[in-house]
Amino acid sequence: MAFRLFKSKSDDVEKDIEIKNTNPSTEEDVLTGEGQLMVDVYQTPTEIVIKSAVAGVKPEDIDISIVNDMITIKGKRELDEDVRANDYFYQECYWGSFSRSIILPIEIDGDRVSANLKNGILTIRLPKLDKNRVKKVRIKTE
Repeated sequence: MAFRLFKSKSDDVEKDIEIKNTNPSTEEDVLTGEGQLMVDVYQTPTEIVIKSAVAGVKPEDIDISIVNDMITIKGKRELDEDVRANDYFYQECYWGSFSRSIILPIEIDGDRVSANLKNGILTIRLPKLDKNRVKKVRIKTE
């Protein structure tokens, strides 16, 4: 399942950002599956920005990969102590593996993507590809 986050105009064509729904579908999946990472995705004139609250997750426990027009963010939030289920009054925090895949609406410059983790907020900046940029190709002689 996917839903429209916002429309983007590129080359006079409207495209939707789609976010794949990785929510578990059964009670068993809820107990053993991956959690869904909540994200904000927006654009500036020069880039797409993804922000997510990942408090308690170390940078080395987060994996960000880009394949074609999709970015996937995976990670793991580990509980630092053993607590018996009967001892909880409330248990609302998610502990364990999480992921989120987002289909990007426009081409990005994968070589210039950056990610920053500050105060528990993960920020990923994906520079838009400038389609008007001209790249010169040198010809080698043999």
